Amino acid sequence: MTDATPNPSHELSTNGVGPWPGKLPADDRYDRELLEHGDSRNVIDKYRYWTIAAIVADLDRHRHPFAVAIENWQHDMNIGSIVRTANAFAAETVHIIGRKRWNKRGAMVTDRYQHVLHHATVDEFVQWARVKELPIIAIDNVPGSVPIDTLALPEACILLFGQEGPGLSNAAIEAADAVVEITQYGSTRSLNASAAAAVAMHVWITQHAR
Repeated sequence: MTDATPNPSHELSTNGVGPWPGKLPADDRYDRELLEHGDSRNVIDKYRYWTIAAIVADLDRHRHPFAVAIENWQHDMNIGSIVRTANAFAAETVHIIGRKRWNKRGAMVTDRYQHVLHHATVDEFVQWARVKELPIIAIDNVPGSVPIDTLALPEACILLFGQEGPGLSNAAIEAADAVVEITQYGSTRSLNASAAAAVAMHVWITQHAR
């Protein structure tokens, strides 16, 4: 099956592309409505005009073996941004711990392409991780945490993040196999939760992505 997608410029692909020029392809990866009316989604050129199901199926072929988990006890606004970053780095799964509902605005619809699982409690999440034999790496600047840039992160693992303000719960920290912090050099004690998550995921990428 060949990819017949035209090669739109970077500028066009950032803002969307118009209707498919010329004869429409018969490839079942393509969405007929998008082909006819244009594709304004924020997706890479390869996925222009593809159906959501086709994009997810293709992503599933090369997702990275790390997952992301987020505690959600106070409806944290950062969760959507963390989901968006997890999608950008092709994380295997995003786990929401606590409240099932979360603010999706920051995700910018990337949750459509990202596997998201819910766990009602920390214990339920930890049990899932133990069954899958995935070490839990907590990210928080608490006593005993080590700088993330000094630790060799496991290739298959779950990066666990807390909420803006309170950080990770005691139960989450106690369940973690390691606790790391983002190295900082300024006057502020902590980073925004979504920024810290992006840094931590990129550290994994620099160590393991090929």
